[in-house]
Amino acid sequence: MNVCIIPARGGSKRILRKNIKEFLGKPIIAYSIDAALKSNCFEQIIVSTDDNEIAELSKSYGATVPFIRPSNLSDDFTSTFSVVKHALEQKDIITNVKIACCLYATAPFVDARTIKESYKLFKNSDASYCLGVTKFKFPIQRASRVTESNRLEMFNQSNSLKRSQDLSDGYHDAGQFCWGKANAFKNELSMYSGSTIPYILPGHLVQDIDDMEDWLRAEAMYKILHGE
Repeated sequence: MNVCIIPARGGSKRILRKNIKEFLGKPIIAYSIDAALKSNCFEQIIVSTDDNEIAELSKSYGATVPFIRPSNLSDDFTSTFSVVKHALEQKDIITNVKIACCLYATAPFVDARTIKESYKLFKNSDASYCLGVTKFKFPIQRASRVTESNRLEMFNQSNSLKRSQDLSDGYHDAGQFCWGKANAFKNELSMYSGSTIPYILPGHLVQDIDDMEDWLRAEAMYKILHGE
């Protein structure tokens, strides 16, 4: 049995009520629910939330909310792993789960095709996880920092004279989804222990949404992609 788990707590700080804020005409979480439904990859699509308004709205778009997440798993320090693990351990609600997909509530660029393709990639591998990632646009080996004396210094000075084409590509979590074996999530196996395969997303389909500037950029990108 495959399940989709969408974490969506009510207490977002930088963007108030972010998980159900209207994104171009409908709550942003509705895009994730819709993509999961259209993928036909799941027997159950669960929204894990501590918020009754989010719960009711999620159900109206086709997800199930079989439990309300406890407050001790809904603060700023709760990890996504803890939320997925909690959902998978609800044995009276979820049984015989072999594979789970953690799908983020603020991922309007994810679609059914991406979910299906990444699932096929994961299913045909021996990995514990499959994470949606995208490439850094600038070589991370040349990253710099501002010192306490307000000066720039490179993290690794030895890379300063190397050509960009001689440096390896760097990738980061696209903030959209992660497939995983249920036992890997339950045991909180690290994704960076050699147990994860990447599903590489193009940069134009990735936008992290942490503040209103990100939000407005994501809406503009979405309009362009969909010819609006």
